[in-house]
Amino acid sequence: MTGATRRQLEYWARLGLLRPKARWGERFFSFADLVAVETLNRLAERRIPVRRLCRAMEALERQLGNAEAPLASLRVSTNGTQIVVHESGRGKGPIEPLSGQFVLNFAMAPLEKKIHALGKRTAEEWFELATICENKPEMLQEAAHAYGQAIAAEPGWLEAHINLGTALFQMGSHSESRDAFAAAVRLDPASALAHFNLGCASDRLGDTIAAIQEFRLAIARAPEMADAHLNLALSYEKSGDAADAQRHFATYLRHEPQGVWAEFARSRIAPKLRTVPRDNITPFRSVRR
Repeated sequence: MTGATRRQLEYWARLGLLRPKARWGERFFSFADLVAVETLNRLAERRIPVRRLCRAMEALERQLGNAEAPLASLRVSTNGTQIVVHESGRGKGPIEPLSGQFVLNFAMAPLEKKIHALGKRTAEEWFELATICENKPEMLQEAAHAYGQAIAAEPGWLEAHINLGTALFQMGSHSESRDAFAAAVRLDPASALAHFNLGCASDRLGDTIAAIQEFRLAIARAPEMADAHLNLALSYEKSGDAADAQRHFATYLRHEPQGVWAEFARSRIAPKLRTVPRDNITPFRSVRR
């Protein structure tokens, strides 16, 4: 509905720019969150670095005493070196939150021109450019290059390594993708997402034993990660371990009881309970309230 990708939503939530409610391994977004997503999409298109925006929002909250970042009521812009925020309804001029200074006669020139005028992009600017490029399949190579530049500028940035690996995987560069995910695991062994993605890359490369190990590590760090249980079940099936496969199919269903993959998991647990015509699509389902 908003055009935001799952990775963007996860990234913005980790930074605290969105505050979805978590329950049953899912995230629930309020109307205010959707308004904030629209604002963040607009800022991403203008290539305002999100982590710089996050620092500015934290500073603004301290100065204004807001409990939450009022993204829906803010107009945010940049001159290439500063984030400038104007909050409607307060009758005050624009403020540069990090310094607390009011800004006079701020030129609202297009951000794209200002970024291109910079002598060198920061890691944040490369990252934001990559998130824009990765939404278009024909620009995945540019996205991978931009993530690589972000990592070169800030080698310890976990999200950049994970997103680089994802872009490479989508391009079919599975070995390079596994290397990127392995680097992410080394940076943060507690990251369930890094282990999960490394498991996916290992599975694609035919290393089922490594895939099982990584999916198990992902589940140990995030037991509610439904996709990890599903992929671990599939890997156990490949290795011939039917009992463990069925156990994790059942766990997946506890977290994700609806959907195409839920139907698949049920068919793997009790294949004799249903007969599906070989050349037929799955049936339509009615709306449940």
